[in-house]
Amino acid sequence: MNSARSKRRCFTAAVTTVLAVTLGAGLLAAPATAAPASFAAAAEAAAEATTPIADPGGVLLGAGRAGFLNRALVGDAHQLRWTAYADGTTTTLPATGSTRAQVFFTETSDILMTSEEGRWNGLSRHITLRNMTTGAAPVDVDFTELGADYRFAGLVGDTLFAAGTNEEGAEELLLLDATGDPRSARKVSDLPEGAFIGSVKASRSGAALVDVVVRSETASDPRLIMVDVATATAGPAHSVLEGSLPGSTHGLSDTHAAWPEGTGSAVTLAIADRTTEEVRRVAVGKQFGGGTNVGVLGDWVTYGTPIGLDRDMDSPPVGVIQAFTARSATTDETIGLLDHMTDAVPAPDGTLLVRGGLVGKGEGLYRIALGEDGRPAAELVASDGRPTELTYLGTDLHALDLDADPAKTHLKWRMSRVNADVHLKLTHRRSGETFELTMRLYRESAGAYTYDHQTFGLSWAEIAAKSKLGKAAYNGVYDWSFRAVPQNGIGPDLNASGEFSARHTADPHDLNDNRTPDLLARDAGGDVWQIDTAYDASAKTLTAAAPRKRAGTGWADYDRIESIGNTGGEAGDFVTRDKSGVLWIHHGAGPLSDEALMPRQRVGGGWNTYTELTGGSDLNGDKTPDLVAVDKAGDLYLYESTGTASTPFAQRKKIGHGWGIYHRIAATGNIGGGPAGDLVARDAAGKLWLYLGKGDGTFAPRTEIGGGWGPYTDIVGIGDANGDDKPDLYARGTGNTSYFYAGTGDWKTPFKARTASPVLGTEPNSPYNKVF
Repeated sequence: MNSARSKRRCFTAAVTTVLAVTLGAGLLAAPATAAPASFAAAAEAAAEATTPIADPGGVLLGAGRAGFLNRALVGDAHQLRWTAYADGTTTTLPATGSTRAQVFFTETSDILMTSEEGRWNGLSRHITLRNMTTGAAPVDVDFTELGADYRFAGLVGDTLFAAGTNEEGAEELLLLDATGDPRSARKVSDLPEGAFIGSVKASRSGAALVDVVVRSETASDPRLIMVDVATATAGPAHSVLEGSLPGSTHGLSDTHAAWPEGTGSAVTLAIADRTTEEVRRVAVGKQFGGGTNVGVLGDWVTYGTPIGLDRDMDSPPVGVIQAFTARSATTDETIGLLDHMTDAVPAPDGTLLVRGGLVGKGEGLYRIALGEDGRPAAELVASDGRPTELTYLGTDLHALDLDADPAKTHLKWRMSRVNADVHLKLTHRRSGETFELTMRLYRESAGAYTYDHQTFGLSWAEIAAKSKLGKAAYNGVYDWSFRAVPQNGIGPDLNASGEFSARHTADPHDLNDNRTPDLLARDAGGDVWQIDTAYDASAKTLTAAAPRKRAGTGWADYDRIESIGNTGGEAGDFVTRDKSGVLWIHHGAGPLSDEALMPRQRVGGGWNTYTELTGGSDLNGDKTPDLVAVDKAGDLYLYESTGTASTPFAQRKKIGHGWGIYHRIAATGNIGGGPAGDLVARDAAGKLWLYLGKGDGTFAPRTEIGGGWGPYTDIVGIGDANGDDKPDLYARGTGNTSYFYAGTGDWKTPFKARTASPVLGTEPNSPYNKVF
């Protein structure tokens, strides 16, 4: 007896015996209590239970009547997951990276085929069949019993397809009856001579579409052949004009067959009429590297190229058939079904199960079926909870501390996915200063505007490096808006907007919040003028940034005028003492006002006991500037700022004595690099002394920092004027002469050599009598 034929008979007997043994448990037969008779009934049952069920995720491998199969990677382990439509329960099956798995169905059962061979090349010689409907024990099938190179080629209903080389050395296709009937394998007749057999590409109602390659000495002719399972005969053969990319699929209905042609980017849809055998070809667009998925529902052909929702792209796809579409097999009418798809598999009753998404309904598994009008439509069967369109998820951006390290200060927003090009705009509401940037986001490039798979943004340091708005950031409200364009073209653009507030510690002399100090100067007539300053880097001195503006009248009545920093308002504040000893506070009106100062508020009487007043340094570490005063006995008192406009200062505390030797004191801010603000004091000999603040309202022992300061009538701590983050000092001599002392940050030599400053200009004709 021929050995190959003997092996074939042994194989048939072996399969028959095993299936017969397991048939009672229902490998291919219906269970005692039958599952829903159709995929549609199963979907309806699922809808009644939960609408929709949860999608367990992964790659969709197949659909049956009662459930569907996914492949998932959990950590480093592969899993096959069978999920029931009825209640969403999932059965997990072991798998490896090489496991091949497909779902087939009979009239009543769902059959899962797995193999540890052939995932990549299709050459599975050993398979396992599981009945997911009955839960019967799995059955192992060894195709090498037919011959060494025989392999699994498909399962149609309860018929196994096997391809291999017979004893005469010719390729053959065998149909194996797997119902338990002890018949031998049936050879498919009428196959073209010299055909190399591939596998079943699609099946429907006992017919299978099988790919073959007919080889001659001069050419290889790829064809698709219809095989009738009942008669084991090959019917019409259609030439495939061009192959298709790996991952492409074919479709078959009772009336039509369809397949994609195109190994490059362009795709042609081939539609064959099963009655007339005529083939109609239609160019439908471009495909990605994953090929084109084609299916058939009655007289409609579905097609689309897989694209992941989160896929990064350098530019939006043009002409790509990423939207899952149905086209009439007889006309040019098309129907959009889904905005994108990643997997699509045939399901019972001539329907399809597709993983993808639809704007407004979200991501998940969709059943594609013909409606009562005969037109295909998509119905969500299992949701994975994600929106298909770009969705704004919010921001934690509400208040921004502009004093913090700009490289560590981040503006962040969240979207449902970050594979988008974001056109961002920031606008400071009051000034109108703007910052605009287009950010190309990439999911896998943390740090390049993305922080995770849903968060994007940038640091304030980048804003400062690219815009005036960032370099000289203003206090106040900022409006933000962005337009996010999906890189993969899935869904519409996303537009979002909002606002946030930003604060920085106000410069004690910054009245218009332009990050440069302002000086106030009183002339002989009692008018007060606001002088906005700027730093001349070439001359290394202080200049006027704009013409002076009148800031007040009637100030001739005050015998003491001092700046005290921003005690909690919109800008720097000032105190004045009238000749009766009443102290008044003048809050800075802030940049929203046309006036420099708000109307004065009475602080209290009895302040004529003091010979010196100054403010602007934070002496107790609460981040608000405080006021100090020296009385006629030479005692030094601290008035801590409260931050309350009606009662701006707390009760005084005595913090020193012997200060009567000084003719001028000035708060300078933190010029020495210590824990708090500092003071400088000038004695009768014209020496200047530094008192470093300890942060508790007291000072370290004084340090002499220079002589020759006697000629100055005004010494003013003006904050950071040259933009180096170190407080500077301004001094005025006789007339309009004035000088700029740049801070060093070193308490031993806190100021650089003075430079003459033209900040006061040549007006008025009579010199100012007070600058503060």
